[in-house]
Amino acid sequence: MRVPYMFSETNSESCPSFSKSSDMRRTDESDIVNEMKQNEEDPTYCRSVSLEKSKFDLHLQLLAIQIPQELCRVITRILQGYLLDRPRVKPVVQDPSNEKARLLILSESIKDPGLFEVPADKLEAIKELCDVKVVPYSLVLGYMYWTADHILREILPPGVEVPSSFETIGHIAHLNICGDLLPYKHVIARVIFDKNQPKIKTVVNKVGTISNEFRVPSFEILEGEENLVTEVKQYGATFRLDYGLVYWNSRLEHEHKRLVSQFQPGQIICDMFSGVGPFAIPAAQRGCHVFANDLNPASANYLRINAELNKVKGKIFIHNMDARDFMHHLMVRRVNEPDLGGHFEECQTSNLELLKSSGISLVDEKLSYNHECSAVELKNGNGRVPGENVPESIETLVGDTIVESGKWSRGSMEDITKIESSKRSKRKEKGGTETTCTEISKSKTWEHLDHVVMNLPASALEFLDVFQGLFSRSYWKGPMPWIHCYCFMRSNETEELIIKRAETALLSKIEDPIIHRVRDVAPNKAMLCLSFRLPEAAAFKDDKISTNFECQDDEIRNINSEALLKRPRTDMGLVSTSNPV
Repeated sequence: MRVPYMFSETNSESCPSFSKSSDMRRTDESDIVNEMKQNEEDPTYCRSVSLEKSKFDLHLQLLAIQIPQELCRVITRILQGYLLDRPRVKPVVQDPSNEKARLLILSESIKDPGLFEVPADKLEAIKELCDVKVVPYSLVLGYMYWTADHILREILPPGVEVPSSFETIGHIAHLNICGDLLPYKHVIARVIFDKNQPKIKTVVNKVGTISNEFRVPSFEILEGEENLVTEVKQYGATFRLDYGLVYWNSRLEHEHKRLVSQFQPGQIICDMFSGVGPFAIPAAQRGCHVFANDLNPASANYLRINAELNKVKGKIFIHNMDARDFMHHLMVRRVNEPDLGGHFEECQTSNLELLKSSGISLVDEKLSYNHECSAVELKNGNGRVPGENVPESIETLVGDTIVESGKWSRGSMEDITKIESSKRSKRKEKGGTETTCTEISKSKTWEHLDHVVMNLPASALEFLDVFQGLFSRSYWKGPMPWIHCYCFMRSNETEELIIKRAETALLSKIEDPIIHRVRDVAPNKAMLCLSFRLPEAAAFKDDKISTNFECQDDEIRNINSEALLKRPRTDMGLVSTSNPV
């Protein structure tokens, strides 16, 4: 029999109270749903829905045996199978009338005070130890006893699917309520909130479709605190983030550990779509030198914060730019490496044509930068301050300073030196520590990278063409880097198809690819990680990349052609979507 319940709204004028019992079925429930839908459309509709919790109280009239506390363990073994068997309820309790006695609560099936349901030999064994005294015992199982699943099954209408799980991000519970469940989202959130305190303090639900360039979903807060800034701990690392501004997926925790475990101390790691650092931070903790990038300025800012929280600030070089610009930026050969701040005193570029076409002023093949702002200001809501003749995507976060789109212009480094010197003096006066990037600045990315992480499953395969002619054989040292490209595979696709797509983007054949199945994201959709050594034929610009690379499948060629035509563009004509899944 279903337990009756009541919704009690906090605003009696806009949210009338109503109750439902087990004998109210189709007519009453349809009226309730219609009323709730109308209220949802009303801007004055209240957000807080509280249950009539007393309706869930279950009163049990039981029997118990009073025994001396020193015989508790022995008699419990004798009566095994005849004691109360309820989850989360102990059958042994303190006797309120005698502090030296205990009460053994008997099974619900034992109704007679003479204990005729208990075998005679067991009763005789107990009587040899002590006098058997049977007393009545009342037990109330209230709202907090029942699980969230049980309560939701009782209160939701028949035929409505009960939410089976939710994602936890620090103190936030992320629900995915849609369809028939929408009229009941507030009561569902209330139950989830009640059953997961004190860990869960905020319950949110995703609303609408992802339409922003950073692919961050929008949320509505259904219950609890209006605070989306939280901290998540994974394998010894702490991540602070604003769940409303950046992307985070707790279900990828084991994948983060699996991939980072393949990195070795001292290796150079490139993270093209870093987010707040689920790969970058553990890699730095492992002793790697990490060059991380994300298009979302909020993600770049929280990655800086997380680098400080985890004490790996000197091992992470953070960028806030388009992923393609980022890779070309890493391949720029810099003659004089800085010890602080990441401002390049002189830059000899191996991609001069690219920089010139981007509108960057070049003076004797040297670049200088006028520092104008800090990204932590996050102006205009997008964290960018446009500069002269420079795409907004050219932004770099270095050490404790986020360098944004200022002015690339003619001139010397004298002004920059004065600015940085003034900042260092102020930090010392305040007793702060001076941030240096000496260790990581010695990592010459145009000479060697060990691993490149591409955690953007929705479109990472399309970004593989950035490696076409990206490296210079004159500077490169050592083996080619490992590429770890995350992607989705639908049920009607094969792993061979994924590999062919990657080869088409690279215009080169991949030798010995490794595919790891990460997780199923939907019944007909899986997330994969494609790992392979970057082919030399694709990487070196002084090698002739075959323009007539033979793709064995016409379908793949058509897919990639359509993807190029539909690809979103920035001012540089480069893809601007950058957010990890």
